[in-house]
Amino acid sequence: MIKNSVRQSRIEKQLTQEELAERTGVTRQTIGLIEKEKYNPTIALGLKLCKVLNKSLDQLFWLEENQ
Repeated sequence: MIKNSVRQSRIEKQLTQEELAERTGVTRQTIGLIEKEKYNPTIALGLKLCKVLNKSLDQLFWLEENQ
């Protein structure tokens, strides 16, 4: 399962879901689904999120190993 810190990073940057969506070219609903880990973004969108949130890919997304 892919985990992420998009919500935490967005809050640190003081952005709303709507603002982050506008800056990355997606809908607010898409951002909400990513934050709830119900949607895995494409690589292109992941990289856009990294740029806007000033984080590396591995800071925003990681694999959670099943134990």
